[in-house]
Amino acid sequence: MALDNIRLEVMNTVEKQVDGFIKEYLIPVEDIWQPTDLLPNLQGENYMDEINQIREEAKELEYDFWVVLVADMVTEEALPTYESWLMDMEGVEQHGKSRGEENAWSKWVRHWTGEENRHGDTLNKYLYLSGRVNMREVEKTTQYLINDGFDIGTGRDPYRNFVYTSFQELATNISHKRVGQLAKKKGNKMLGKMCNIIAGDEMRHYMAYREFVKTIFEHDPSEMMLAFHDMMKKKIVMPAQFLRESGQGIAEAFENFSNAAQRLGVYTTYDYIEILEKLNGYWEIDKMRSLTDEAEKARDYLMKLPDRMRRIAGRMAIPEDQHTFKWVEANGRL
Repeated sequence: MALDNIRLEVMNTVEKQVDGFIKEYLIPVEDIWQPTDLLPNLQGENYMDEINQIREEAKELEYDFWVVLVADMVTEEALPTYESWLMDMEGVEQHGKSRGEENAWSKWVRHWTGEENRHGDTLNKYLYLSGRVNMREVEKTTQYLINDGFDIGTGRDPYRNFVYTSFQELATNISHKRVGQLAKKKGNKMLGKMCNIIAGDEMRHYMAYREFVKTIFEHDPSEMMLAFHDMMKKKIVMPAQFLRESGQGIAEAFENFSNAAQRLGVYTTYDYIEILEKLNGYWEIDKMRSLTDEAEKARDYLMKLPDRMRRIAGRMAIPEDQHTFKWVEANGRL
């Protein structure tokens, strides 16, 4: 049987469990939080007091913090790119085989997108009300990121895509959680709560995607191992890798944003390494048997990779000079 056909067969097999994954890892629309639950109620009598509180608390947050918060928000707002990419995976169909029938994988992608969409909405409104960023420049960056798309090295392969989403959902959980902690330390309880709740969503999504991979390992261990190896050898790129400001070329802003995140300790090279270790451990790749020779070598590479990366990370220096973004002026005032 051709390799693509084997993958499709596995996807069809796992698809029977997707409705269960939706019930376990996603929350119905009527039960889940919405952005307005966390933001000032503009229909209430005290809305101006709440907005003034946001603006006062925002004054305590440093320059790198705003750079990271803007880039996190823009990354969330580029959701149309991520949905269209996942919808193009092998085994995901926009429609079922008969009229009115819904493919379970496409149902997952749509419901996951619905939950993720609230994150960008929440942070966008907060940034707008804070008065600390140039929203027109931020909006241009968002549009550029959607226009430019992205290439995460997965192609249409669901095995590689699910490795990517497992990794990336945990990375965003870490980033949002750390931003929330920093905000709370500066007395910004509202933003701290927002980021913490968003991080909780990302954790649920991470748990789902890692379960997809675990299930695929049960059905096609050697090919799943090779896909995991390929993604880690190429390195997991961030969804905002093509980030740019107005007047820049594609991807020119990403490195400066990444440096700001590392300086703040929001997301570092060591976090990347620890995510890999968590995935190795959860999928128990060290205990897998009946692998092909090629997959055995891939597993050995994955087991040794964290220590190898730590040795390299110890020699890396993080630039201390702050880049001046158009999103935020150097003195934090607009």
